Amino acid sequence: MDDLQKEIEACRVCVTRPYVSPLPHEPRPIVRLSQTARLCIAGQAPGNLVNQTGIPFNDPSGDRLRDWMGVDRDTFYDTSRIALVPMGFCFPGNDAKGGDLPPRKECRDLWHQRVFAAMPQIELILVIGQYAQAYHLGKLRQKTLTETVKNWRASFSADRAPKVLPLPHPSWRNSGWLKRNPWFGDEVLPVLRDEVKKLALE
Repeated sequence: MDDLQKEIEACRVCVTRPYVSPLPHEPRPIVRLSQTARLCIAGQAPGNLVNQTGIPFNDPSGDRLRDWMGVDRDTFYDTSRIALVPMGFCFPGNDAKGGDLPPRKECRDLWHQRVFAAMPQIELILVIGQYAQAYHLGKLRQKTLTETVKNWRASFSADRAPKVLPLPHPSWRNSGWLKRNPWFGDEVLPVLRDEVKKLALE
């Protein structure tokens, strides 16, 4: 596991052999693998602030995600309890409007199968955002993010291992979505917190 982590941290494929334009800055892969964690967070890709610090979800989105999960920072960053495997391991850069570009596909193709094969003990993956949901949910993904999250029972109870629980991105830009969809707080968050307590806190 340590060797795989070091391989990933040394990866420069999106600069040396990119699918399209090279990564516009020096690669800084951010991923946290674990031999013992039963819970994995699969997000999109690090943002610029996370790229600067090297700490995943070290931003207001992370604060909201930890609140959703019911964990403190120490627990969240304890790799013996929680693994973190985003779809793109490096900050992808910004688009013309200043938003984050999509996760680099090189990461998915080169690393994801190896990473999850190396962590067979994972029992639940929290999939955050459309790119992670497309990869981890497959045919269970719906036409929109709202429909996908609202259909959480189908993916969570599907006859598969590990289980998958789709979540919206915890960005503060999604505050309006949360207000328009109160069922998320009423239905999904209690299940999320129960699972986190069982898999990461007990």
